[in-house]
Parts: sequence; C-alpha cells; structure tokens
Amino acid sequence: MRTEQETANESTPVVERGLTPHRSMGRAGGLAHWLTERLLRSCGDMPVRIVLWDGSECLPRGGEYRYTLRIHNRATLLRLIYHPDLYFGEAYSSAELEVEGDLLGFLETVYTRHAASGGLMQKLAYALISRRRSTSKRGARRNISHHYDIGNDFYRLWLDREAMQYTCAYYPRDDMTLEQAQRAKLDHVCRKLQLQPGETVVEAGCGWGGLARHMARHYGVHVRAYNISKEQIAFARQKAEEEGLADLVEYVEDDYRNIDGQYDAFVSVGMLEHVGPENYHELGRVIDRCLKADGRGLIHTIGRNYPAPMNAWIEKHIFPGARPPSLQEMTRIFEPWHFAINDVENLRLHYARTLSDWHQRYEENVDKVREMFDEHFVRAWRLYLVGSIAAFTTGQLQLFQVTFNRERSNHLPWSRSHLYRDDLHRPE
Repeated sequence: MRTEQETANESTPVVERGLTPHRSMGRAGGLAHWLTERLLRSCGDMPVRIVLWDGSECLPRGGEYRYTLRIHNRATLLRLIYHPDLYFGEAYSSAELEVEGDLLGFLETVYTRHAASGGLMQKLAYALISRRRSTSKRGARRNISHHYDIGNDFYRLWLDREAMQYTCAYYPRDDMTLEQAQRAKLDHVCRKLQLQPGETVVEAGCGWGGLARHMARHYGVHVRAYNISKEQIAFARQKAEEEGLADLVEYVEDDYRNIDGQYDAFVSVGMLEHVGPENYHELGRVIDRCLKADGRGLIHTIGRNYPAPMNAWIEKHIFPGARPPSLQEMTRIFEPWHFAINDVENLRLHYARTLSDWHQRYEENVDKVREMFDEHFVRAWRLYLVGSIAAFTTGQLQLFQVTFNRERSNHLPWSRSHLYRDDLHRPE
C-alpha cells in the first residue's frame, strides 16, 4: 500500500527489480543517497529497501528486499551513519524511522549481516559518546533504579504471574507455560546448589524475591537476599509476609559489596550484568569472605562469547551500566580466590524463548503500557524485547550458569543425575 507521501511524489523515479541501478534519485539529493547506500553496505547489503523523507528509495544490489526502512528526516539518516548502535534505537523510539515487515526478522538479519567490529566511524562514536555509566555503589543504585523502579504494576503485566521472575526461564519441555518454565528454572538452580534443609544461603541481587522464597519453601533453607531496588525489596518483603516465610527469608536493601556473615551457598541470578568487569575482583572477595569452607555457589548471567560492550542504545536508555561478561572475564571472580569452576551451562535458546513469551504478553497489554507511560516508552520497550530475542537467536548474547566451590572441597556430585530425575519438570 502506498503512503500519502509516496502518492505526492509520483514523479520520483522507481527502480524495477533486477535492473542495474539500485537507487532512485528523488529530491533528497545525491549526498543523501550516497549516505543511504553506505548505510546499506555497513549492514552487509542486507535485503532492505530504504525510503527517504521525500519518498525516494534505495534498494540493495539485485533489487530484492524483505523489509522496508523508512527514514523521516535528514538528521536521522546522518545519525544512523554516525552511530547506528545508538541512534537506531533512539529514532525507532521517537518514530523518526519505521520498519515495515517482521521486526524480529529484520533485527536478526541486521545482527547476522553486520560486522561485529563495526567501522572506524562507529568505533570513534562509541569511544566519544557511549561511555558506560559508573557501577560504584552510588552509580549502581542510580542504574538499578532507572530500570527496576519504574513500577511493579508495569512488570506485572508481562512477567510470570507466580514470582515475577525477570531472568531466563528453563524449558525442558516444549509445551511449558512461562510460569512452569520459571518454576523449573528455580528448581534447576536449587538442585545445582545441592541445597539441604537447615542450610544458609546468601543471594546477591534478588529481584522481586522469588528465588529466595522458593528456596525457603521447597528446600528448607534460610536465605538472606540483597537488593538495591526499593520497589523490588518492598514487594519481596510483602510477599514473604503473606506467604508465611518471613522467619526463613530476610530481604536486605543494600549493595552486594556490603554482604556479611557466613553461608553454605552463594547465588546470584541476573545481577552480574550490572556489576561491571572492573568490579569482578571485589565480587570474588565478597564471595570468599562469606562462603564457608565447604560452600558452593552459582552465578547466572547474560554473557558473550568474547568481551564486548553492551549495545549503546540499551546501555544508555534501558540498562545503564550494563555489560554482559565473557567466560574469560568471569574467571576474574574465581581465580584470585582459588575457587574451582565445576560446571558451565549455556541456556541461550531458553532465554530467546523466555523473551518471546514476555514479548507476547507485553503486546497483549500494550494499551495499558501506553496509559502508564507514552508511545515513546511503548516503542522503546518493544524494540528492547524484540532486539533481545534477536541477540539470543543469532548468538550475539549467551546465558551462562556457572557453578563453583572452594578448590579443596570434595563434597561434590560425581554426575549430573541429580538435575535430571524422571520426576522433574512436570506441570503442577
């Protein structure tokens, strides 16, 4: 279907597929089209038609395309050339550009085609304007509040209804609901930790407190859980009271660096992304300080196959201060303190499935989200969720679960059979 802008520009030359030129010169001018071609080439000449603000278009070589990218003004085009990782998200959120066709397919194509290292201009732009936010104690509190303190009612719209788990679920069966998969994830973590009744557990970064309550209710352990999000801590304390678990679970509104006491197990699910590699040595020191001689631990985190910064737009607008680690970077937590890594599991495709379930519920409630915030917020979080699915399906992001213990501890399972008994992961 033609837009009003295209109808008003009937004189704009149209390129037929298969003919030699792959651009049509409209009033935007030769420089704009040269820049548009450069943008296409920077994305690996992907199958995208780019339509400019005057209705003129630029086609990929061969003329075949599956998606249309509409750029509504010259400034947006220039910003996309300068730093696409940052300004694509900003322009999409403000509707200064539109994507026609399946947004997920478009983003998967971009991630697959676009060279991971980027060009010289992109590297310079990142160095100049995409400095990661501080993850000091004060900076971490600001970063967490930016993302997690925007309202429990918002997250309740699209997270699981049982525990509001905002981390990767676990789908050992294809027919699982989001609630069943999140419950399976909690059990998967607990079994990896080999929890026994009466033991003590410290949790760093507890979200809305679902894991702590699950460990206490189903495994009989005492949990001390730390978090610096006011909204999440208030919710977690209320739920513990309602569920009669306040005597087993203590929620502490404080930074992980202030953890004290001695515990049988350390666990952190979805916090390491916010810590920053510059603080990994300190995190290791905290774990060493609080873990008993036969203690064990688990860290669950979004990660990468090689060190790289977070997408510039997500780091600036969605997750300030975030940086998913590579496995090599994670060893800075363990090696200085002589921790032994026992097992590493990658749940990458489980996170893609989790995000798909979240996105479906988000779209089902998008009118409520719009009422809570505005259209800019709606588009930004849609891009964040769909872009995250694409990042996991294309391998740009990973999901690591790493278990570890003191190097001299011999109280270890000799197989993984305790994780995969026949009675596990059945719907309740």
